[in-house]
Amino acid sequence: MQSLFAFVCLTLVSGVLASISGLPTADVVVPVTGHVPRRASKRFASPAGRKQTPQSALRLDGAAFDKEYLVNITVGGKPFQVILDTGSSDTWVAHTNFSCFNLTGAPIAASACDFGPATFDPSASPTFTLFPNATFFVRYGSGESLRGPTGFDTVSVGSVRVHQQEIGVPNHNAFLGDGVSEGVLGLAFPSLTSVYNNTSDGLVQMRYSPFFQTAFQRGIVKKPYFSNSLNRPTLAQATNDPVDANLGLLAFGGIVPVPVTGVETTVPVTQWLFNAAGSLVPTANSSAGEYAWYSLNVTGYDFPGSMSIPTSSNNTFVDSGTTVNYVATPVAAAYNALFVPPGAFDQELQSFVVPCNATAAVLNVVINGKRFEIDPRDQVVPLQKGSDGKEICISGTQDGGPDVAGNTFVLGDVFLHNVVTTYNPIDAEITFTQRQPY
Repeated sequence: MQSLFAFVCLTLVSGVLASISGLPTADVVVPVTGHVPRRASKRFASPAGRKQTPQSALRLDGAAFDKEYLVNITVGGKPFQVILDTGSSDTWVAHTNFSCFNLTGAPIAASACDFGPATFDPSASPTFTLFPNATFFVRYGSGESLRGPTGFDTVSVGSVRVHQQEIGVPNHNAFLGDGVSEGVLGLAFPSLTSVYNNTSDGLVQMRYSPFFQTAFQRGIVKKPYFSNSLNRPTLAQATNDPVDANLGLLAFGGIVPVPVTGVETTVPVTQWLFNAAGSLVPTANSSAGEYAWYSLNVTGYDFPGSMSIPTSSNNTFVDSGTTVNYVATPVAAAYNALFVPPGAFDQELQSFVVPCNATAAVLNVVINGKRFEIDPRDQVVPLQKGSDGKEICISGTQDGGPDVAGNTFVLGDVFLHNVVTTYNPIDAEITFTQRQPY
């Protein structure tokens, strides 16, 4: 009976999706049962088109504070729970024999890295092939870094199985783990991959094809899309439940099967280039640029009372590994003043803090002339318990810095809870489709 009910529900959802947008939905939906304690750090790695039916879709699970999402994968046939990260490009799992370091490089107990229980032993995988004279080395915006061997093995996500996919197996790790996640599934562009030739003076990047691009290039995924829909937890779930099952879908080959409205737009991904100082900066799709993160131009933000704040320097990341939105200072200040009671900037937390029972206003993100509404329920984010044992909540829309050339901003899970995001890394496009209220 339960299976029949699930089938009927999926059929109805698919029908609603198709009737509103005319888009085909996923052929396969695979449940995922993972645990996701959330973390506050931003995790960027450093150095209405027609969508087809996804061939595989996976449920995503999340846990306390709604800061990250996990998906189940297998590497060499062994299961892992890894962070779904559209802000980085590598797939990695921790080496069984790893050493742990703090963020200053001092050795500490292995338990301090706090990986989940599963680790990867390359010698125990019959399908692993070492990549000689190469090193996996990645840094994240949170200050964490991982280094170790790299090689090739079979990586599966749902029914999408890629043989001889390049992966990292870091064994020298400065990592602030959560006790549950065991690695990362990176879905950004090849320019952010983190394998280097260690036979020459210095580290020379050796770019490779990330998991999704490999799957498409080999015809395992027929259409150049992957998409996700990330669901919000209730406040009670976010603060009390160790795991919230079925917090979203990840699909390959097209759009995920959730009810949507007719509001949709497709925009190009912005390109990046190295400036004279050696830093990556956004550029206007010139021949000198390249694709790195899923970033785009946001036109502006609309508030209640017809208040509209356009943005001039509006290059914005879309990142499922970041909890809140980081917007330009004028937008953050104006929006947080609309909370009842108003949000207040906390110098210690460096965040706008709001009462956990505060009333938030509607915020519309304007992209390519289309308005995408963020449900006010997403704008009150539980962070931690204070010394008095009471929950501390922050605003879902935070100050990302001044609206000046060269600055970049983030649309995180607070925004992504309200849209289906379909990525096309082959043609460098992103499609946003407004979800129906849920």
